[in-house]
Amino acid sequence: SLVAAFAADPVLRYLFPDEATYPRHAATFFGHLFDKRVHLGTVWTIGGTSVAMWDAPASKSGGDPVLPAAELARVKAYDGVVHAALPPGRYWYLGVLGTDPRHAGKRYGHALMAAGLRRAEADGLPAVLETSNPGNVGVYKRAGFEVVTETALDGLEIWVLRRPPLG
Repeated sequence: SLVAAFAADPVLRYLFPDEATYPRHAATFFGHLFDKRVHLGTVWTIGGTSVAMWDAPASKSGGDPVLPAAELARVKAYDGVVHAALPPGRYWYLGVLGTDPRHAGKRYGHALMAAGLRRAEADGLPAVLETSNPGNVGVYKRAGFEVVTETALDGLEIWVLRRPPLG
């Protein structure tokens, strides 16, 4: 689902620009992200068609995905730029949210984002995410997020957004 969902995404195309190896490398990347979160109970799915992966405030990184050196270097560079731009303090972090394009428009992504937002609300914490897809900025703003910083890597624009806890 995520390989298809992110096939035209600016970040994934920056990380894995080779059309021939994109499916394999993106699957390895998303599998790594899933594996390091699933035991924490911070992954939500809908029928394998839509996935949200969150990091709780105390989550720790789980190593690097097994990728060729050039792709791993881009992953590390991107992560470094994003982590330097994230706001200080404790928050829930939406690391991945994607829906298989064959199921777009069913609001599965919104439902999964809401599940994580409820966890953040229960903890009295804000939610934070980043996107490099300009079309997603408006989607997240409509969900109550505000752009807190903008940065870039090799011409790739990155927006960091924060949603304050409600109430």
